[in-house]
Amino acid sequence: MADEGKKSGPGGGLGDLVKAEAMVQLALAVPAGCAVGWFFGYLLDEHFHTEWMTVAGIALGAVAGFVQIYKVASGVLKRGDN
Repeated sequence: MADEGKKSGPGGGLGDLVKAEAMVQLALAVPAGCAVGWFFGYLLDEHFHTEWMTVAGIALGAVAGFVQIYKVASGVLKRGDN
């Protein structure tokens, strides 16, 4: 059968995919947060004719990315995945 060599437990193929997905979240959290913050900051700058909201949006996006990294990393550590 095709599923004979696969385990569905924590050390199996599915567990490895879950770990990989968590690592991808860690790698993309800050850049994605900064990009979204930049986009909305730019829109607000254009609407209100200001120049500082883009920088504030990037900073808020970076903070949101770091919060997401903390949540994912603490969840991985609680599960005991290494």
